[in-house]
Order: sequence, then C-alpha cells, then structure tokens
Amino acid sequence: MRHARGYRRLNRTHEHRKALFANMAGSLIEHEQIKTTLPKAKELRPIVEKLITLAKRGDLHARRQAASQLKQDIHVAKLFETLGERYKDRQGGYVRVLKAGFRYGDMAPMAIIELVDRDPDAKGAADRERLDAEDSAEDDS
Repeated sequence: MRHARGYRRLNRTHEHRKALFANMAGSLIEHEQIKTTLPKAKELRPIVEKLITLAKRGDLHARRQAASQLKQDIHVAKLFETLGERYKDRQGGYVRVLKAGFRYGDMAPMAIIELVDRDPDAKGAADRERLDAEDSAEDDS
C-alpha cells in the first residue's frame, strides 16, 4: 500500500525535481499553456496554484518566496503584475490539466496544463518579439 507517499518521484533526485518544476512553472507562467506528460502536469498543478496564491497576496515577503522557487525575475514580475490581478477574485482552481493522448515514441500519457482564463496571445509571445527584433535588425543593416 502507498500510504503516506506524498508525491511522485518521477525517477529523479530531489534537486533534479526541484529544478524541473521551477523551469516548468516558469514556462507555464510565461506561456500560460504547456504540453508535458500527465504525471508531471499533475505534480506541477499544486506548485503553480501556490505561486498564484502568493501573487494574490502581493506583498514583499510573498514576492521573495515566489522568487526563491522561480528561476527568472521576468516570471516573478508577470506572476505578480498580471496573474495576481487576474485571479484576485477567484478562490482557487487557477490551473487545469487536460489529457492529450499518448506520445509517439514511448506511449507516455501526455497532458496540456493551462491557466484558467488564459490569454491566448501569451503563448509564443516572447518568440514573436525575438523574431520581430531580428527582422528589424536585418532590415537596418
């Protein structure tokens, strides 16, 4: 029986898991929708929900707690400035996990994890900005 087994280990060390979820949480905050395996998505949901709850609080201590879990300051900024405001009236349930079939190579169950009431333009916005900047740099030269 698996009593008192609180989380999935995902065949990784503690440090690897911590880095994995920090990166995935940052990607989810940036793009507001990512595709991953179902077990990773199910483990990521409570992490991101707690980060959004910190963003709703909005004070300095909450910002420092979120920054200790996320790797990049731009993710912390978006979390507090955009997502905290968006979900200020919502009492939890900020993230949804949708099953998305199976991966071709190894038949791993896949899932799409996304923020509820997400901005559809957020996905790939950084890539579009980077490509536009490269195009304008090529036109200038």
